[in-house]
Amino acid sequence: MSLFRKTVVSDRVERAVQKTLANVYAQRRKRFRILACIDDTEESFDTVRMAARLAKSDECDIIILFVRPIDQGLWSGGLQVRVARQNVLDSGLELPGVNRLRMALDILREEGIPAEDWPRKTGHQDAWGDPLGDNKVEFISEEGRTVVLKLKTAPDPAAGILDQYELGPYNLMIMGEPSRWRGEFHSLFDAGVVQQVTVHAPCSVLVVRHPLEGKGFFICTDGTSRSMQAVRRAAVLAHVAGHPITLFSASPDESGLPAAEENVKNARALLKAMGIKVKDLVTAAGPPAEMIVQHGAGHSVIVVTDEGRTRLQRMIRGSTAVDVVRKATTSVLDVR
Repeated sequence: MSLFRKTVVSDRVERAVQKTLANVYAQRRKRFRILACIDDTEESFDTVRMAARLAKSDECDIIILFVRPIDQGLWSGGLQVRVARQNVLDSGLELPGVNRLRMALDILREEGIPAEDWPRKTGHQDAWGDPLGDNKVEFISEEGRTVVLKLKTAPDPAAGILDQYELGPYNLMIMGEPSRWRGEFHSLFDAGVVQQVTVHAPCSVLVVRHPLEGKGFFICTDGTSRSMQAVRRAAVLAHVAGHPITLFSASPDESGLPAAEENVKNARALLKAMGIKVKDLVTAAGPPAEMIVQHGAGHSVIVVTDEGRTRLQRMIRGSTAVDVVRKATTSVLDVR
């Protein structure tokens, strides 16, 4: 085949692949997709439980991700790798993450999502020169709901999680409780996985803390357009999941309380127009992050609005959303 014909064929194949991917992404954007990230800790399974409790509707898909390190020296001997690529769960290879993904399936069943009983299909993609690469098992219900188990290879967990978003897209990422959280300057050199993902993820991030029990969604607003959009989106999620809603606004001092009261009333009016009921309105005077953490304690989820600031802007002006994620003792949803 001439070089010209090879180029034409290659271009056609590339266009076909891009068209297929565009169709896949278009279909995915019509659904609410949750990425639940797990690791080797037992606490990380709280992300799976939270995903199941939020994804009540058949329009919600759950993708469970385990990122394993690159292992170019993996013992793989031909047949074993082919079997693993066909079905990583049943391959018999004791790879990091495989047992964790199996356990995640059991947790979904406990939460009322028997994904393992649904028809399945598998997928594989080469990655980083690793013999096994990236692998997934996809379960699809009769109603069209999807649960995916993804074993991903990456240089480090944060890079793998953020890279997975590009293969999404996702509406929400769920992360476990951070093991450490550094200040903006020190995070340049020693940020944990949860901090890196929370700060850099293009979509909303829910940081889960144990226990998961609580008294509903504690949704914060400062009255800005960005905040009201976050209220709307978080309230829809709370409504679908069956959680009562408390609206909260903080003022730095007593003189700002009337404005804070107006903020929560406007948010309630917005949700009323959407047919969503609000259980309570709360306001407080004091440092916003401290007031949110204090009054939000005991709720299932505290909801804050990401300000969209760069690292430099956060170093200069700070970030209420980041401060709440770092200091809260309950789960925090950072909406963006």
